[in-house]
Amino acid sequence: MTGTGRRRRRVWVVLATSAALGLTITQAQASSGRISPFGVRELHQQALLHQQQKGLSASAEAGDEDGGEAQEEAEQADQYAEARTSPGIVAPGAYGAAYDALKGLPHTHGGWDDVTRLPYDSDDPRYRDINSNSSGGAGRVTGRVTGLAADNHGYVYAGSANGGVFRSRTGGGHWTNISDRLPALSTGDLQLDGHGRLWYATGEANTSATSFLGTGVYVLDDPRHGKFGKRDRVGGDELESTSINALRFAGDKVWAATTAGVWSHSAKTLKGHWKLEFAPNPDYLPGGSKASDPSAPYKNITSDIAVDPKDPGKVVLAVGWRGGDTYNGFYARSGGSWQRLTGLGDLPSNAEDVGNVTFARSADGSRYYAIDQSPEQTAENPDSGLEGIFVSKSGSPTGPWTRIATYQQLRDSGSALTGAGYQPGIQAWYNQFLTVDPKNPDHVYAGLEEVFETKDGGKNWSVPGPYWNFGFPCWSIDPAKQTGDCHQTVHADQHSVAIGSNGGAPYVVVGDDGGTFRRPLNGSADATGHATDWKSLNDGTMDALQYYSVGVGVDPNRKGLAVTGGLQDNGQSQLRPGDRVMGSNFGGDGGDTITDPANGCNIAQEYVYLAVSVTNNCAVNDGSWVTDPSKATTYSVAPPDSATGEARFIAPLNADIKDSGTWVAGGRHVWINTKGYAIRSGTEWFGAYDLGEGHTATAVASSGGRVYAAWCGPCNNQGFTRGIAVGNADGTGWHQLSLPVDGTVPNRYLSGLAIDPKNSDHVLLAVNGFSRKWTEGPGAGVGHLFETRDGGVTWKDVSGNLPDVPANSVALLRSGTIALGTDLGVLVRTPGSKTWRVAGDNLPTTAVMQLRTGPDGRLYAATHGRGIWAIDTRKLR
Repeated sequence: MTGTGRRRRRVWVVLATSAALGLTITQAQASSGRISPFGVRELHQQALLHQQQKGLSASAEAGDEDGGEAQEEAEQADQYAEARTSPGIVAPGAYGAAYDALKGLPHTHGGWDDVTRLPYDSDDPRYRDINSNSSGGAGRVTGRVTGLAADNHGYVYAGSANGGVFRSRTGGGHWTNISDRLPALSTGDLQLDGHGRLWYATGEANTSATSFLGTGVYVLDDPRHGKFGKRDRVGGDELESTSINALRFAGDKVWAATTAGVWSHSAKTLKGHWKLEFAPNPDYLPGGSKASDPSAPYKNITSDIAVDPKDPGKVVLAVGWRGGDTYNGFYARSGGSWQRLTGLGDLPSNAEDVGNVTFARSADGSRYYAIDQSPEQTAENPDSGLEGIFVSKSGSPTGPWTRIATYQQLRDSGSALTGAGYQPGIQAWYNQFLTVDPKNPDHVYAGLEEVFETKDGGKNWSVPGPYWNFGFPCWSIDPAKQTGDCHQTVHADQHSVAIGSNGGAPYVVVGDDGGTFRRPLNGSADATGHATDWKSLNDGTMDALQYYSVGVGVDPNRKGLAVTGGLQDNGQSQLRPGDRVMGSNFGGDGGDTITDPANGCNIAQEYVYLAVSVTNNCAVNDGSWVTDPSKATTYSVAPPDSATGEARFIAPLNADIKDSGTWVAGGRHVWINTKGYAIRSGTEWFGAYDLGEGHTATAVASSGGRVYAAWCGPCNNQGFTRGIAVGNADGTGWHQLSLPVDGTVPNRYLSGLAIDPKNSDHVLLAVNGFSRKWTEGPGAGVGHLFETRDGGVTWKDVSGNLPDVPANSVALLRSGTIALGTDLGVLVRTPGSKTWRVAGDNLPTTAVMQLRTGPDGRLYAATHGRGIWAIDTRKLR
């Protein structure tokens, strides 16, 4: 948060790693130059303009953002991975084994309801103030879409980050999920082949903070009517526990660019093993002599494959870790072996300038295009990590290649990032897509943070999909002063693209951190090149929202419950009784949430790093804040650890289960607020306990003034330690528990706490990560749920027959039933039982980050890929 309490608008994911890959980037690595953060200073444009209108100093608003959001995002990446990997590296196959164990468990009665399966409007005018992204132009959004395919009959297929594949028969919208019977719902790529079959590569390829691994490649013969099943998998388990960046077809062969090298398989039959075609460092693959090396996950990453249109037997591989390695480069087979290519023209061949790469070729074979991210620029250039966009006019992937766009050219073509402190391609390691008009080889769409377009082979570029409308002449922070000619745009951060048609009318569909958007292939634009014809396809039927948290309370002004939650890159959602559309009262990432059960419009919501705000009216405003900032309906109340950076990216925030007016927040310190929703300043928090230098809270819980705070520090797999502190909300009686190092309580990430309301000495502890069978690290231990009945003096492993899967949240229901939120759904155990069951039916097999009970007697699950779901707790007995 800034000094004046206004929120930074968006959070950049700069050096994030794949949680399920087991990658971590230490601060030492980040500063070493090999995987180096670069300075990014993101300006809160709307608030700055508001300040300028008020005659205030812009420098004060931006003051605490110096040093770059890149460092923040390196932290986010590290922290999400740490929970699942520390104290060591996780072996391949862990998630697959957990899924198989899960399928062997019985289910309870009852079914889950998708609470958030309705449109989510990021431009909802009810929440238009200096804290929100409202009026930015993205409109209706959902979660990240990382794969797209489209045909010429109106069918569009969208693969979400961790929610599976959705089908539309109407060119987008009216979506139906067609992959819920698969063990993995994380999308790497979607492709339609020449026979109309849909190929689904699992394992999100963005190597970002919240990416999950997959279980291989699946093929659907009749995608217009069928659904994916486990029998549709291509080959064996060779591609399990990998992420797949791209699938490419070459004659009767399909190629896969993965995080474990390049593989191929017959495109005619699903049988037979995948063949490893090339791995630059095979000793680091599973089973290799260096497989346990901490750098192993980085050593065989490939991003794309280019097939020569004149000879399918000739391919070029784009190989290399986006953070930089000596093996990075372009490779082709020569004399029976793979050799690094040189002399490609403008397309670099030196390792430091080849990072994340995307290829696209024209339908007539006359052009090949490429986007290249430079590890060196990413490490050293505060403006952009983009090496450029290139074309091979010979149509051959071996070139010669000519650069047709630099980040400066793209910046000057109408980008919304001009003057923002960074430039197009700042996240080229994370944001990339590329496609060519099938009827015009000079007409190209390129995706970075924004959507770019050229119709003359790169001589001129426009920005049909700008980052947002803030900063353009058509926009004003005061709705009454807007000129009204700001157009619908797309959400930021582009990942996927497809060209299709319906009734002979071609269109382009893009996928980004806000879902899917469509426009005519040759659409209209205003004088600045910004499209006037984007349509959001996020009608609520594809609920791919990625929640970190959920809060539920009785709506004071309507009959029913208000539901809210924090999301990845889509702020805080607000859903009230009778709403047909959800709204968002702030943008960027949304973190933890506290909601008053008796008044659902009393909400404490976290941005990141304990940047907490509070609202007493569900953040609804009447616009009077435009001329009087004191009329804002959301107040910054961040505890001091937010300013010092001594809290985790998504830091724990909770209310006392017996006193909703007492809150606990965890950073390096345990912070207590006894004013409840009447708090108005971060200075009103009381520092109850210092967890110690280098320690930071991972979970907090309180009952009747008795507080438990779990922590880690160091939190990565190099020297990982964890602990629990216990004390009183008034600051007395605090002490560190003596957790045994013999594995009784594993030396892994402590992710959730639940206190028995009848006895504050009775506590349940959820443990993340995988047990020692999969984790190579000291003290990894076994088990995921532990219990103490003496205030933490002794602990007992009560995991029983729990699958070995990361546990994120634990809840103790009034009936005595225990509910556990894991990376693969919710499991429950009733009082007196020694066995676990899967909670109800219908809940997709995706990560459940938080469980909260509502005043309606239902259990609410915040999933990171399929929205918020609820089930009647009476059915779980």
